[in-house]
Amino acid sequence: MSNLIDKLPASVANRLRTRVGKQFGRFLVVAAAAVISSEIALFAFGAMGLGGATSGVCAAAVGALVSYVLSRWAWHRKGRPNLRKETIPFWLVSAGAWIVLGLASKLGHTIANDAAAAKTMKWYVIIGAVYLVGNCVTFVARFLIFHYVLFADRNADGAPGPVEEAISPIAAAVAMSEDNPEEPRQ
Repeated sequence: MSNLIDKLPASVANRLRTRVGKQFGRFLVVAAAAVISSEIALFAFGAMGLGGATSGVCAAAVGALVSYVLSRWAWHRKGRPNLRKETIPFWLVSAGAWIVLGLASKLGHTIANDAAAAKTMKWYVIIGAVYLVGNCVTFVARFLIFHYVLFADRNADGAPGPVEEAISPIAAAVAMSEDNPEEPRQ
């Protein structure tokens, strides 16, 4: 994995080495597994004859179940989850994603019905593509909520822990010492 990161541009590689970058990489694995499982479920529910919104919401629920189990791994959670602080908020966020994905699936059905004969492979591909775009839209929002709110490191009093790093679209350019890459050059 480090060889792959070394081949990326320096600014991207440096971001991926941060705590947020590593967490983002773990969540990306979780999201990929959830998207794959929900796309398969979407295809299956569509083949069973469920409507657009219904199949989208049901497929999103399948993806959320996979996401819940793997998100605990991604955020290094062990043992019994706290129902009030972790489980219920996770499912509330997931319900919000279900609404978006149900609407995306319904939109995909509308576009597919206008563009292709029903139940052809092209029809399924159009619906799956629109659903995938919906998943991409919810991905960033879910990561931010999970990382900074739901699974945030907390102090003993329950307050969020100290901010170690921030997500910034603009990286600060700092010349590094050749002897110690962690230390800025004077």
